[in-house]
Amino acid sequence: MNGIVTLLTDYGTADGYAGEVKGALLRAAPGLTLVDITHDIAPGDVAAAAWVLGRTWRSFPEGTTHFAVVDPGVGTARRALGAVAGGHAFVAPDNGLLSLVAGAAALEAVELGPPEGASATFHGRDVFAPAAARLALGAPHQILGRPVSDLVLMARPVLRREGKKLIGCVMHVDRFGTLVTNLAPGDLPRTPRIQAGGRDVPLRMTFGDVPAGTLVAFVGSAGTLEIAVRDGRADVQLGLGRGDEITVES
Repeated sequence: MNGIVTLLTDYGTADGYAGEVKGALLRAAPGLTLVDITHDIAPGDVAAAAWVLGRTWRSFPEGTTHFAVVDPGVGTARRALGAVAGGHAFVAPDNGLLSLVAGAAALEAVELGPPEGASATFHGRDVFAPAAARLALGAPHQILGRPVSDLVLMARPVLRREGKKLIGCVMHVDRFGTLVTNLAPGDLPRTPRIQAGGRDVPLRMTFGDVPAGTLVAFVGSAGTLEIAVRDGRADVQLGLGRGDEITVES
């Protein structure tokens, strides 16, 4: 492993929880390089965390360890996982957070046991951080616990057809109010009619191709169709959020 550990949580930065996790990592392995992905996932929003992790993990070199903890079930019977996939290592609760990683690469996981004296409410610091440090130092994941083959995985929305319409959905809403969908460029006809919230949305290359306050669809940096409002919020203007339908027809 390369000693890089990324951090993705819903801890925020107001209370010091993210700092405690970093302290635990550096106590266990002082030479680690810690990289914040985000600590601003909405509290308990596992689906958003899964989407962000699924988008970002491959941006880092092989050998990176990813600490991904959005854990509304902390202290319950939900399992804590250490895992490897695609040359990367992961620690995360078994609540679906690793769903997109598992969909992109073969994933092997083990259940982490809580160390003696671990807090029942802060497994990020007391369970996941020590395991992440060991993985980042090159420990094989198999020695961290017993194998797990029945991971909790979130169902991925699939495209469906109704006559001439192809129906996708919003997978994620980013901080700008942009609606990120599961429609890929190859799903679009040559001259698509895109509808969201009952309104037609023009397909362009980028935001600057429409006037301020105007809806626009484009292929975003993640490689799927996105819907935005230039200098505004598409989620507010359209009243749409994660799981809502987006339709395309020629």
